[in-house]
Amino acid sequence: MSSISINAKLAVMASEDQLFPDHNGFDIKSITKALAYNKRKPGRVRGASTISQQVAKNVFLWQGRSWIRKGLEVYFTFMIELIWGKKRILEVYLNEAEMGKGIYGIEAASRKYFKHSASKLTRSEAAMIAACLPNPVRYTVKPMSRYVAKKYPWVMRQMSNLQGDPDLAPIISR
Repeated sequence: MSSISINAKLAVMASEDQLFPDHNGFDIKSITKALAYNKRKPGRVRGASTISQQVAKNVFLWQGRSWIRKGLEVYFTFMIELIWGKKRILEVYLNEAEMGKGIYGIEAASRKYFKHSASKLTRSEAAMIAACLPNPVRYTVKPMSRYVAKKYPWVMRQMSNLQGDPDLAPIISR
């Protein structure tokens, strides 16, 4: 965690889970909104997974959608929130999330896209990587996809909004 730029930590929370410091692993409001959306548009699926849920799925479970996997994800999310805490969850997420086709972790992404360590990521570089996270195979950093080009300035604005949040300080500190 100490060798990852604060910009990277802030960027993934700004992009993926702005309530990360405040929830217990589940963003009930987002889950409710996603359920309503999915009911209105059954052919399209909107997710509402928090960083904690993504870590539980990526570390302990398999990819895909099923009620069994989702039930196990709830269990593991509860356990990692209870045992690991926010800082460790974010560290695991940053080190295991896919951030491009075959690129896992922020260090690999930083070296591949920007030719330097994750400790040196600038705000804009971190925002570009975070912008690809909904689908890092489809939304590419280099060459920059239209989606990433549109989303990363939004991520940077959200980073500015979150920057002064006192709940974030213990999570993103080195």
